[in-house]
Amino acid sequence: MRWTLTIGAILCATATGAALLSLFWTPHDVTQMAIADRLLPPSGAHWLGTDHYGRNLMSMVMAGAQVSIAVALVAVAIGVGAGVPLGLIAAARRGSWLDDAIMRGNDLIFAFPSLVIAILITATRGPSALNAIIAIGIFNIPVFARVTRGAAMPLWTLDYIRAARVAGKGAARISVEHILPNCANLLIVQATIQFSLGILAEAGLAYVGLGAQPPTPSWGRMLADAQTMVAQAPHVAIVPGLAIVLTVMGLNLLGDGLRDALDPRTGGRA
Repeated sequence: MRWTLTIGAILCATATGAALLSLFWTPHDVTQMAIADRLLPPSGAHWLGTDHYGRNLMSMVMAGAQVSIAVALVAVAIGVGAGVPLGLIAAARRGSWLDDAIMRGNDLIFAFPSLVIAILITATRGPSALNAIIAIGIFNIPVFARVTRGAAMPLWTLDYIRAARVAGKGAARISVEHILPNCANLLIVQATIQFSLGILAEAGLAYVGLGAQPPTPSWGRMLADAQTMVAQAPHVAIVPGLAIVLTVMGLNLLGDGLRDALDPRTGGRA
């Protein structure tokens, strides 16, 4: 039994389900403040307690899942959409000036972490969830470009690729029809890893005020607001922190399970 895949899928489904459910329903209005009920511990009325404004933490966590998952998902899509084609081009033109230019461009982006990129973007555009997506997405591009190039390079030396060349297929067609399908397993696993890193990056950006802005709920923002109240009401920090930990752990377990299931060397055993 692939227990890592099963547990990871359950945790990811729970986070995704909470985010989708919050689109239609939450136990309380996330924008409704009740100062008289501030910092209440978990109870029957408020299952996860309330924050310093009296807002229901369960509702905040559910709504915050929307932002975290959406930012990470779009950022990964940007990385895949731009990085995979660049990696395929670099592998097809290996050793050429184009390959060198693509890889040196990747090195340039790697020199600036997503937080630095976010600071540069927000300095001109202002802090927002959109700018967090752009920052994390830009950082994902060289990751997928390198993974794709690394996986594609050995494939170009195989006999069936030579046969495709003899049959008159061009480099672009070979890349799409033969190279990419054989890299898909590795890219799927890498996408789950980058998804988990994207959630962490979004929480970090929100924590320092560069992500989603109030009144939009965000796990990172909730942690930032709770940092001065940990001794007084530890649940205010534990709840969003646990949401981040469980979601990231679920994605990592899912990635490990997919790697084992898709790796032909293990025969699908976990």
